[in-house]
Amino acid sequence: MENLNKRFNNFCRYPFRSFADRRCISNKKKEKWKIQLEFKLPFLQHTQVFFLFLQLLIFLIQPVASQDWDGVVVTQADFQALQAFKAELVDTKGFLKSWNDSGYGACSGGWIGIKCAQGQVIVIQLPWKGLGGRITDKIGQLQALRKLSLHDNLIGGSIPKTLGLIPSLRGVQLFNNRLSGSIPSSLGSCPLLQTLDLSNNSLTGTIPESLANSSKIFRLNLSYNSLSGSIPLNLTRSFSLIFLDLQYNNLSGTIPASLGKLSELQEISLAHNQISGAIPVEIGGLSRLRTLDISNNAINGSLPISLSNLSSLVLLNLENNNLDNQIPEAVGGLHNLSVLNLKRNRFIGNIPATLGNISKIIQLDLSQNKLSGEIPDSLANLQNLVSFNVSYNNLSGPVPTPLSKKFNSSSFVGNIQLCGFSGAAPCPSQAPSQSVAPPPETPKKHHRKLSTKDIILIAAGALLLVLIILCCILLFCLIRKRAASKAKDGQATARAAAAAGVGKGAPPVAGEVEAGGEAGGKLVHFDGPLAFTADDLLCATAEIMGKSTYGTVYKATLEDGNQVAVKRLREKITKSQREFENEVNALGKIRHPNLLALRAYYMGPKGEKLLVFDYMPKGSLATFLHARGPDTPIDWPTRMRIAQGMTRGLFYLHNHENIIHGNLTSSNVLLDENANARIADYGLSRLMTAAANTNVIATAGALGYRAPELSKLKKANTKTDVYSLGVIILELLTGKSPGEAMNGVDLPQWVASIVKEEWTNEVFDLELMKDASTIGDELLNTLKLALHCVDPSPSARPEVQQVLQHLEEIRPDTSAAASSVPSGGEDGAGVPSTSD
Repeated sequence: MENLNKRFNNFCRYPFRSFADRRCISNKKKEKWKIQLEFKLPFLQHTQVFFLFLQLLIFLIQPVASQDWDGVVVTQADFQALQAFKAELVDTKGFLKSWNDSGYGACSGGWIGIKCAQGQVIVIQLPWKGLGGRITDKIGQLQALRKLSLHDNLIGGSIPKTLGLIPSLRGVQLFNNRLSGSIPSSLGSCPLLQTLDLSNNSLTGTIPESLANSSKIFRLNLSYNSLSGSIPLNLTRSFSLIFLDLQYNNLSGTIPASLGKLSELQEISLAHNQISGAIPVEIGGLSRLRTLDISNNAINGSLPISLSNLSSLVLLNLENNNLDNQIPEAVGGLHNLSVLNLKRNRFIGNIPATLGNISKIIQLDLSQNKLSGEIPDSLANLQNLVSFNVSYNNLSGPVPTPLSKKFNSSSFVGNIQLCGFSGAAPCPSQAPSQSVAPPPETPKKHHRKLSTKDIILIAAGALLLVLIILCCILLFCLIRKRAASKAKDGQATARAAAAAGVGKGAPPVAGEVEAGGEAGGKLVHFDGPLAFTADDLLCATAEIMGKSTYGTVYKATLEDGNQVAVKRLREKITKSQREFENEVNALGKIRHPNLLALRAYYMGPKGEKLLVFDYMPKGSLATFLHARGPDTPIDWPTRMRIAQGMTRGLFYLHNHENIIHGNLTSSNVLLDENANARIADYGLSRLMTAAANTNVIATAGALGYRAPELSKLKKANTKTDVYSLGVIILELLTGKSPGEAMNGVDLPQWVASIVKEEWTNEVFDLELMKDASTIGDELLNTLKLALHCVDPSPSARPEVQQVLQHLEEIRPDTSAAASSVPSGGEDGAGVPSTSD
């Protein structure tokens, strides 16, 4: 009897894994009471037996606390708190029907949104349920509660002060509701609080200074409320803070200088408030800061030179303030900057020529200031610049020709003395020197009537200029539309994909199936370093990375700080559930050093299908080659190592897994920290319908990687994969993107025409030609092999095994180094491709 109880209690320490486990435990529980009854039966009269049986039955049904708690039935205090919690909510959609009056099942998966440990509630997770009402004050009775996630509902009322009486509270996510009143200062009494997100509500009052007492808080989001007062000085004692978002409130006062002591900060958003004063010089000490947005405030003074120390800064938005004086030259040292917005301030003086050194910049807005002088020629070197605006200043002189061709007149209007752009007066030619000035009669003597040929050429040139301007306008509009669409879809997709998660618990091991939500679904893990639950995905901060024919990819930051990449497949283009599971389980077993491994997949109750991979910050080969600055050259050994790596990965797919990739592009080749290649998106065609795969083939053709015969075959094979491989090798050799037509032809045709004219040296990337004296033969042999791979005739192309053999012969030292990587070892990490 004692041994049976001991085994039973030990078994119940672990969360239920399946229905079979629950049935097993239920049978053991019945056996326990059966033994107890048989032991006492000889000593009891019949009436006593009946009375005892009745007591035992009541004990089994009611959630009554006991000294020897089994951890399965919820405690009496937590049961009462949950009943009060349900009573205060308005559940119009009936999600809380499973919350029965007996309390049975609350801690064993029967109650939706509830997770327990040892009979005590540790998680309440009910996002996207349409719940109204308010949060009960009795929530403070849940003393073991770690996470409260009620975001994206219709809950009103105030935040209970009793929430701050829960010592184990780690995460509070109440954003996107209708909460009002002030933020309880008692929340500062939660010593383990890490995440507090109350954004997009109707909260008023000031930010409690007591929040600084939560010494482990790293994410604080109070944006989109009606909070007033100043930013508490005490808040700058929260040295663990990584994310601070207070935008769209009514905050006033100044930016605390002590904010510069929070060395872990990566994002500060104070936009759309009433903050005044100068930008503290101390902000320049935040070496990890990536985003600084204090736009639409009343900030004045000069732009501190110390901001140039923010080496990690990606976005700097100071729009619509009262900043004056000159823009410091040192701003040009922010080499990682993608967005610089200084619009609608009072800056004077010249535009710093050093801004042309920020090679990664995509958006530059200096409009509606008091800038003077000419537009520096150095800005014309910003190859990644998509949005540019210097309108409504006091600029003069000619607009650099590349800028005038790339951007329309809206980027330059409002500068009376500026010339040389569409819609403006032409720039006057430079006056000749008096010493060589011809007499007035000279122009008349040499004047001749324009011939018909001259008129035609002038007209053609004017027409060409108009067409270029129209193309630039259309391209600009298209980019803006796509950016807006991506932002909108990214937010919706991230939430929808994340909302597929379930409760926290012990992280699953390889091959283990975890329950995936109250309404069904499951999460399946394969071997690898990732350890997370579907609940972790639900609570993750998501960021859109890209969209494709297959679906959408986003980066998810888990609560523990780890990052994963998730590809959410489009539901309508995937195979049926049974076929999908068979195929994806086979893909999850594939491991090779040059293939990106599938770590997990999730199937939701409404057809959601998510593929989970490691996150690789270095990104794809396409980004590595075409989105880098001039100060980051790529040498030949690195390019050859990439070529050999992806060839090995493709060889493994063809010969060991019998898989045709069908969509091999430089966007599907990912690079680890040592620039080793990892092929992604292989085998996805097996998860998709035939119609979806046809769309993928068409898209690949548009990008310049499709073999010519695919337009008729409609089905990829090993030779079409080799063609795509050859295009990528040409991309490595030339540094040119196949998606950009050269003189009206694609990349293979352009290279072939140059070689045919015996101008072979013109093919190679200029960076490679610097070492042509030592690597010239390797370049020529690799070029010959790549042209062999892209031969228009499929029968003339080599098999991938032959390509690998030739590459290793061309540069055997690289192949030897790569061969030292064990094929059965950990394959590395990567970001799933954002292309198809």
